Amino acid sequence: MTFIEILSTIGIFMGALMILVFIHELGHFLAAKLFGMRVERFSVGFPPRVWGFKKGDTDYCIGATPLGGYVKIAGMVDESMDNEFLEQEPQPWEYRSKPVWQRMVVITAGVIFNMILAFVIFSGMIMTNGKLVVPLENIDGLYVPEESILHEIGFRNNDKIIGVNGEEVPYFNDLVSASALTSENLNYQIIRNGEEITIPVASSFLDSIQTRGFIDGTSIAPSIFSQIERGSPAAEAGLEVGDRVIAMNGEKVTTWLAFFNIVANNEEGVPLDLTIDRSGEILSFSITPNEDNKLGVGAPQTYQFGTRIEYGFFESIAAGWEETADQTTGIIQGFARMIKGDISVRQNLGGPIAIAEMTKQATDSNGWIGFWTITALLSITLAIMNILPIPALDGGHLVFLIYEGITRKEPTEKVRIIAQNIGFFVLVTLMIFVVFNDVIKLF
Repeated sequence: MTFIEILSTIGIFMGALMILVFIHELGHFLAAKLFGMRVERFSVGFPPRVWGFKKGDTDYCIGATPLGGYVKIAGMVDESMDNEFLEQEPQPWEYRSKPVWQRMVVITAGVIFNMILAFVIFSGMIMTNGKLVVPLENIDGLYVPEESILHEIGFRNNDKIIGVNGEEVPYFNDLVSASALTSENLNYQIIRNGEEITIPVASSFLDSIQTRGFIDGTSIAPSIFSQIERGSPAAEAGLEVGDRVIAMNGEKVTTWLAFFNIVANNEEGVPLDLTIDRSGEILSFSITPNEDNKLGVGAPQTYQFGTRIEYGFFESIAAGWEETADQTTGIIQGFARMIKGDISVRQNLGGPIAIAEMTKQATDSNGWIGFWTITALLSITLAIMNILPIPALDGGHLVFLIYEGITRKEPTEKVRIIAQNIGFFVLVTLMIFVVFNDVIKLF
């Protein structure tokens, strides 16, 4: 990776992270102001303070450490408060003077705003771009190489999937949704040689699904050319964008992966006989791959074999809600799988380096659509992580408030501060682990 690429990766990641932090802290800020609490500081980034301005009682600023942010609300108990302050009578504008339910709203508002952000992003993308889907009826069948995980699980060439977990689904996208791939029991219904059978995916394959891929576009994408490289064997032979390979060397070909494997395994200097469907006209070509054993053609794009569904305003909202719910379910189930040991924590838990690389790859592949998709997913992940009952996180504060609401008695300040310090230690340990894990993956 070049220096420019590293800077680009950092820039894109920081852009997404600062959006998430700003929205999260905005939730806390607005809720606090709604209930008349004094907000002393609204910071995007951690200290030291590098820029900002003060308006009213609040210092709005940017911190030099762009790995988070915070809202400092008057009267919130933390380790910076001395005993003299804690013994004073709570003031009307302080957090500690407000009813439990109001403090609960303030604590959970950041998480709620992150979920709202994801919902708005998904709804907005669907409203402006529609949804590109691949109808199952358009898929002739799977291509399943013997060395693939699909073959290990039990799939075979030309299997036609019709449903997942007992439900028939109309689109390929639904077969590989986040909630489906992390569900407790994963079963696919297929048609093989005219007979319907069910293929269960054992939990022992869940790690492999995460690391080696599963049913993706390469397994079902038709052998259509999206690009013809100038000066390549394909260009010199007269192949065109949109041409579809239906046979090679007399062997039927239906998927891009089958086409790719035949070309990759072709003997050097031996021509390939291609049968092409060009808008209904059947053509024959004999082409010899170049010295790299390539023809110079690009893999198909989803728009070439998929269907774009347009959504109205209210339909976009419903679809955005459904997408948010599905991704949230998938992330929660994924965390549960890691805790239970079904999938590897090391392979599936990424730190800032892994997330930055993932954000860059999504943006490079799909432009702004990729960037906003990753931002929405990170927003959901941030919300889920923050609501965990760990002291120093929003979820930890919420546990104390629930305790107070039930017992009508606040935990002592000493207990709160000790718990927060423990929670901080846990978070720092986790951060060290994921960063170390990211570095190990680089080598």
